[in-house]
Amino acid sequence: MKKKMWLAALSVVFALALFVVPMQQSYSSAEGSSSANGIAGSALDGQFQLGHVVKIYVPSTVNGDIPITEEAHEKFVDEALTQFSGWFGGATAVEGTGAWVDDNKKLIKEKVTIVYAFAEKLDKAAINQVVDYAKKMKEKLGQSSISLEVNGKMHFIE
Repeated sequence: MKKKMWLAALSVVFALALFVVPMQQSYSSAEGSSSANGIAGSALDGQFQLGHVVKIYVPSTVNGDIPITEEAHEKFVDEALTQFSGWFGGATAVEGTGAWVDDNKKLIKEKVTIVYAFAEKLDKAAINQVVDYAKKMKEKLGQSSISLEVNGKMHFIE
């Protein structure tokens, strides 16, 4: 009789474990993905999203601090927009001002345009393609480096 009771109790525990553990895991993973963005229960739940962002900072100078024409700068921006749109399905350009201090402690400022794209997935091949493009831009503009931002981390492509 004792053996039957143990077997019955063990069966109940096993059945509960099969039901409760997967339920808890699915609830936790769904909650984790939404609450990580602070949007659990919002109208964005279940909507398509692009979780990666790639940005290239297009300088408006050559050889460090020699300004190029507005037309020449626009040509580089349009080229970057075309490349990023082809690779990621679309891109946006935002103007800004970049600055650094040179070896003589002089502030160097220049107009920059940040071209960025969001991506659903970002693999090694896509990153390598963007880095190769940044290297070509660096050479064309005679820069010591080109700034490339991936998922919030800045990289200086030399």
